[in-house]
Amino acid sequence: MITRVLRPKAALISFALMAAVFGLTAPSAFAEEKALVIARDMDVNALDPARSWCDTCQIYNTSVYEQLVTLDKDNKLQPLLAASWSSNPEQTEFTFKLDPAAKFSDGSPVEAKDVKWSFERVKNMKGSAAFIADPITSIDTPDAATVIVKLASSNSEFLNQAAAGFLGVINSDVAIANGALADETAAEKDASETWFLSNSAGSGPFVLEAYEPNTELRLKRNEAYWRAKPAVPEVIFRQVKDAVSQAQMLQSGEVDIAMQIDPETAKSLTGTDAVVESVPSYNFVYMALSPGAKSLTFKMTPEVREAISIAIDRTSLIDFTLGGAGRPLAAPIPLGFPGGDGHAIPEYNPEKAKEMLAAAGLGDGVTIQSIYPDLNVYGVDFSLMMQKIQQDLSKVGITLELTPMPLANWREQANGDHIALTAVFFAPDFFGTSQYVDVFGMQEGSVWAKRAGGDNDPSIINPRPGELKTAALAAPTAEEADKLWNEAAQEMINNKIIIPMVSPDLILAHGPNIKGVRYSACCNLPLAEITN
Repeated sequence: MITRVLRPKAALISFALMAAVFGLTAPSAFAEEKALVIARDMDVNALDPARSWCDTCQIYNTSVYEQLVTLDKDNKLQPLLAASWSSNPEQTEFTFKLDPAAKFSDGSPVEAKDVKWSFERVKNMKGSAAFIADPITSIDTPDAATVIVKLASSNSEFLNQAAAGFLGVINSDVAIANGALADETAAEKDASETWFLSNSAGSGPFVLEAYEPNTELRLKRNEAYWRAKPAVPEVIFRQVKDAVSQAQMLQSGEVDIAMQIDPETAKSLTGTDAVVESVPSYNFVYMALSPGAKSLTFKMTPEVREAISIAIDRTSLIDFTLGGAGRPLAAPIPLGFPGGDGHAIPEYNPEKAKEMLAAAGLGDGVTIQSIYPDLNVYGVDFSLMMQKIQQDLSKVGITLELTPMPLANWREQANGDHIALTAVFFAPDFFGTSQYVDVFGMQEGSVWAKRAGGDNDPSIINPRPGELKTAALAAPTAEEADKLWNEAAQEMINNKIIIPMVSPDLILAHGPNIKGVRYSACCNLPLAEITN
């Protein structure tokens, strides 16, 4: 018997001929793998998990590196590098057992020493994400598969924090060989930043292929990945700043996913084969008032702050800026986070606002200087939004003088002489409410207690949100913690310093053959779940 061997190329030709004659569909085994191309306005500041601090960084850090745990689509904890975990009743000590199958992209095993080194490095680098690791007092590694993390105080959110991309575990041997440090000298002497811009040392489903700042970021499949390998062989992020260009590239097939399509631009994709889905997000845009701003010519009392709040028509603002594609929120906590739901949205009542301003001695009108970052974030054009707020306030006798400026300059102004009325945005760094109390609570030392001018006007200082945070993080059950977070949210509402405007919907826009695109609280866009 003669066995005839058909070479792969010949097989393809033969099948192509049969397909042409009989109308057959090629089997998936013969399908050519294609890169996934994503249009995004990239905000990359670093490709080192300990230095990075951006939305794009969240995607990168959770695709190239891995965390001890992760979150599913319902924000429930799932194993990742850790196969199991436990904590003491006080929630000050967490023990993780690493999955013995876990390995880095170079084939070496992920060990407890790598976790310890990576966490200590985040803390000692003193970057933006250091606040997550700062409460860690010690990390013990009794064996290669066990990590024991001890905290300075109770923290029921620590497991959610461990899912954050900034706590990605790095191959310590490789990083150390290329100048990385994790000890107390790391912030001054670590020499690995440039190396991380062209190399990666993680265990994730992808590895860094190439990065050209402000142009392109390329990832390729980690062929040594220890879990199910991603379906796409390569992911290419292309720098595309504006939504209109992103939509045009999606429509032409030049890209597979457009990540920053706003609701108005999404209308241009109607009638095309592009898939456009609007989903609620955890991001929000807010107005902030600073009673301690040096530019103020009057006392910005709680009553005046409330008058400003109820003088703004939030419904028409959302319609004007987002075509209605967003949700109003009362507290500076995302809807869907503990403590964020169930609060009454401030009523739009310009007549009452006039009465309150008159009672405060401002019935003849007042002028407020407003400086804000010149941005378009989550589909919200800040200049359009501020013009709408200006129009609403003019109806109650408040003249708002608008001054847009770059974000870096805005930050200097907010932290310096303070800004009487401004607007900015916030996206979660992990799935947990403590970060919002840290930033927006008026307890001594919080971000906005400083920005609102607490040193100049101590009346805005309110220790209660910080006290409630401490109690919530020590609560024995999630139900008890939720009640405390809800009370903390109400305290922040009552402060009337942070006035949320809108939580914009997120537009997921992609080609018709792309599957598995979703929004994630920890990962932003989980690349490994996407198929094309």
